[in-house]
Amino acid sequence: MTTEKKRALILVADGFQDEEVTVPLEFLRDHGVEVVLAGPKAGSVSGKYGRATVDVPLEISAVEPDGYDLLLLPGGAAPEILRLDEDVLTLTRAFMERPNRVVAAICHGPQVLISAGVLRGRTLTCYAGIRYDVRLAGARTVDKNVVTEGRLITSRKPEDLPAFLEAIGRALGLQAEADEPEETVPAKESVKARDEAAVPSPENH
Repeated sequence: MTTEKKRALILVADGFQDEEVTVPLEFLRDHGVEVVLAGPKAGSVSGKYGRATVDVPLEISAVEPDGYDLLLLPGGAAPEILRLDEDVLTLTRAFMERPNRVVAAICHGPQVLISAGVLRGRTLTCYAGIRYDVRLAGARTVDKNVVTEGRLITSRKPEDLPAFLEAIGRALGLQAEADEPEETVPAKESVKARDEAAVPSPENH
């Protein structure tokens, strides 16, 4: 386990999936990570199901990406708000472009990655209802509880949080390798080389 102090940034807006913020927040803090929550506006925001309200001390426009090791994108309804904010998209691109930065998205979180235009040629997992959108963005999707491709970590739903957090812990050097590894694929793998990259008919969801 590393002794280096890590910093994580969680992007939130009203309607976030409650446990996809509170559980990672607790996990990261328990492992000695400094966690900052940022949103389109400073203040407080509430979860989709009313099980959590969190304080947001920092506006996304004021975030300096070089100050963080991890960008976490929870799901729920919040990504639909965040993806419309150009500061969010600029920040997301910056994290994806910088070396040694981890980006983790769960459930609807990849909607932000779609709007940022950073998914082409990648392999990931996500909430079933947005798989078609992810594929239209040029990515390949797989139905796994967690997928790690280089520095990008993705999961499907709140039930996947244990595997999702385990992968984040591994990427940040917070914990030892798990006995049962997650789906891992080479970074920037070309979807053209994979049969699964073909865009199917839209799914009913």
